[in-house]
Amino acid sequence: MPTFRTIDDLDVAGKRVLVRADLNVPMKDGVVTSTTRIERQAPTIRDLCARGAKVIVCSHFDRPKGKVVPSMSLKPVAEPMARIVGRPVAFADDCIGPDAAAAVAKLKNGEVLLLENTRFHGGEEKNDPEMAKQLAALADLYVNDAFSSAHRAHASTEAVAHLLPSAAGRSMQAELTALTKALNDPERPLMAVIGGAKVSTKIALLENLVKKVEVLVIGGAMANTFLAAEGIAVGKSLYEADHLETARKVIALSTDSGAAILLPTDAVVAKEFKPNAPSRTVPVREVAADEMILDVGPATIAEFKKFLATTKTVVWNGPLGAFETPPFDNGTVQAAKLVADATKAGHLLSVAGGGDTVSALNKAGVTGDFSYVSTAGGAFLEWLEGLELPGVVALMTK
Repeated sequence: MPTFRTIDDLDVAGKRVLVRADLNVPMKDGVVTSTTRIERQAPTIRDLCARGAKVIVCSHFDRPKGKVVPSMSLKPVAEPMARIVGRPVAFADDCIGPDAAAAVAKLKNGEVLLLENTRFHGGEEKNDPEMAKQLAALADLYVNDAFSSAHRAHASTEAVAHLLPSAAGRSMQAELTALTKALNDPERPLMAVIGGAKVSTKIALLENLVKKVEVLVIGGAMANTFLAAEGIAVGKSLYEADHLETARKVIALSTDSGAAILLPTDAVVAKEFKPNAPSRTVPVREVAADEMILDVGPATIAEFKKFLATTKTVVWNGPLGAFETPPFDNGTVQAAKLVADATKAGHLLSVAGGGDTVSALNKAGVTGDFSYVSTAGGAFLEWLEGLELPGVVALMTK
C-alpha cells in the first residue's frame, strides 16, 4: 500500500525548503482575525527551523483570479506568523521571479520567508508547469502542509511536488494519519454522522460511506429529504423534492451493504425559523402541515446513544439541526457530547471535519475532546467520498 513521506524522511540542514501552507485566514481591514490556521502550520515551520533549514512559506489567499489585488496580499500574515512561530518572518513581494529569488538568497539557516499570494499568478490555479518550475527553482526540498488545498491540482500543491524531493508537513501528516485510520483501516463498528442542508451536495459522500460503515446517521435538513422519500409528510420543512430518488438509492445501497441508517424518529418543530421561536417535540410522523423540522428530538438522541455504545470509530461531517439558532442546537450539542465522552473514555476514535461541523463542536465545547478535528472543508469531503487528492498523491511512495 502506498505511504506518504514526512519531513522525518528529509535531510533539511542548510537546505532551502519550500513549505506549502494554508494561510487563507480570516482577515478584516488588513488584520488577521483568527490565527487558527497559522497555529496549525507552526509546528512544521518550527521543526524545520530547529533543524537548520531555510524555510520558504507559500500559500494562496482568497480569489484574486491571477491578478495582483493589494487587499488580498499575504503581507499582513507575516507579523502574526512571526509571533506564533517565535522567530522573525521576512516577506517577499512576489512568490516567483527576481523579487522572490532575491529574498530567498538572503535567508540564513533557521530563518523564515513568507512569499506573496500564489494566486496573484494565473498559472497557480492552472497547475502551470512553468510556474511550478519557478517555484521549484527557489528551493531544494518541498513540504506540503496544506491538506485543505490538497484536493486542488495547482502549481504550488501538485506540480511542484514532482520537481523536488517532497514530503508531508506535521499538519498534513496528522490529517492523513487520522483520516486513514478512521476510514481506510478503521476499528469496527464504524459510524458516519452526516448532516447539513442538502442531499444534492453530498450524494457521492453518502453513496461511498453507506458501503463502508456499519451505521450511517443522517441529520440536518437532508434528513427531511430521506423522511419524505419514505412517504413521511414533513410540513414546511426544507427538503429536496427532486432528490427523493437519490435518498431511496442510498437506502437501497444500505440494504445491500448491511449498513443501518439512523434517521430522526422524533423532531423539534416550529412554525417559524427564528431564535427561541415557540417549538414542540413530536414523532416525525406527526409534523403538522404548517410546521418545519429544525432539530432532532430526545428519542433520536437516545437511539444514537444506543448505536454509539458499540461503535469503535466515528467520522462526522455536518450538524444534526439548525445549530446556529437556539433552541435548535440541542440535538447536535447532545450528540457531540456523547461522542466526546466516549472518546475521552478511550472507547472511540472520533474524527470530524468541515466548517459547520467545527463551529458546532466549538459551540458544544468539545472540539478538544475529539480524536481529531479537521479544519479542511472540500478536501475533507472529497476524502470521505473516496476520491484521490492530487496534493496527497504527489507525496506518496510506492
